[in-house]
Amino acid sequence: MSDTPISSPIALPPEPPEAFHCIPPSEETRRNYPHILGLSTPLPVRWSKLLFDKTLALIALAVLSPLIGLLYLANLVEGWLIPEHRGPFVYSYIAGSAGQKFRKHKIRQIKMSEIDPDLAAAGSWHAYAREWSPQSRTYLGRLVKALYLDELPQLWDILRGDMSFVGPRPLAWHHFERDLAQGNVTRLLLRGGLLGRGQAQKGTAALGDPQGDFNYVDAYVTRGPLALIWLDLRIMFAGVSVVFRTRGA
Repeated sequence: MSDTPISSPIALPPEPPEAFHCIPPSEETRRNYPHILGLSTPLPVRWSKLLFDKTLALIALAVLSPLIGLLYLANLVEGWLIPEHRGPFVYSYIAGSAGQKFRKHKIRQIKMSEIDPDLAAAGSWHAYAREWSPQSRTYLGRLVKALYLDELPQLWDILRGDMSFVGPRPLAWHHFERDLAQGNVTRLLLRGGLLGRGQAQKGTAALGDPQGDFNYVDAYVTRGPLALIWLDLRIMFAGVSVVFRTRGA
């Protein structure tokens, strides 16, 4: 990538505790998946999954384009009415997917005054750390965060091949490195997913437990093409159900 590296003189703001919830693999997970823990390079992309992802991303972008257009218009109108809330509709920061850096896109939720311009220019997640502070959000930001609509631009990341519909949720690059250091290799092995096993853990004490992601990696390497797509559809349905039952943090 040609993204500007984050240099040491840039002061990093403190992280909210909600920003990183990943925990190390348990002893049970280590016993059950030694063949996965021993892997150290990304797994080959399954052609059936790639075709499924790109086809569905195209369809989803076409179907949801009116909604995305309305949200874009709402961002413009709010900026006209409240100059403090004016700013770009979409932002990005450097995240990790299958061990590689990429630009993860989201709908902007916070006021520009809450975004550090130097960190934003460097592609640092820290520029947007105020995302977890409700008083820092725009009105549109509150809406898209509550309904998980801030993730819609990641359909474009799927279409580009940086992400998949199903896989471990991609983390900001420094969080990816932190998670890998504590023994979780799943985000090194597979492209990050818009939805994943961890989605079903939202609001529970199991949030951040990587066992579901290990289970998915095991299925990824052992199941046939159609069986893997069927599993992806089931996980997607479960993830969307969680979205409708809970509110964004």
